[in-house]
Amino acid sequence: MSIYSRYMRSEAELNLIPLIDIMSVMVAFLLIYTADVEVVQNTKSIEIPYSSAETKPKQAVTVMVTKEHVFVQGELVASLADIRSATTDVIEPLRQVLERPMLADNGPAEPSEREIIVIADKTLPFELVEKVMATCSASEYGTLSLAVIQKETPANAAS
Repeated sequence: MSIYSRYMRSEAELNLIPLIDIMSVMVAFLLIYTADVEVVQNTKSIEIPYSSAETKPKQAVTVMVTKEHVFVQGELVASLADIRSATTDVIEPLRQVLERPMLADNGPAEPSEREIIVIADKTLPFELVEKVMATCSASEYGTLSLAVIQKETPANAAS
């Protein structure tokens, strides 16, 4: 009986080809459906307003205005108390930072093609956001955009 049981026992095999097929389909799916996502810096201290615009942002310099500070590409530039006390519309520390090259080898060289995205808390007074936007316009950037969250459209309105 022992010779018979050794003869009938078969070796277990692991077939990896179906697993590889499934993984390749999953990779292709993820590459296709995550290509449209644009990541813009955000912190928990900023509530971004909503919009129904369809245009997606390009790679650009990010100016973030929180309830207390102004950041450019994550670098602290000024506090809102300094901006409120300023007598001019141009925020000098912000303008100096924006004059530096920001997107090394990724951004367009010509000033008219350079873009700034302003991320501002929706509860901030418009006068503060206006000063930030005026400073961005005074620097050598051709396009200025405000970051907003796209509103969800109802299913029956989309068709």
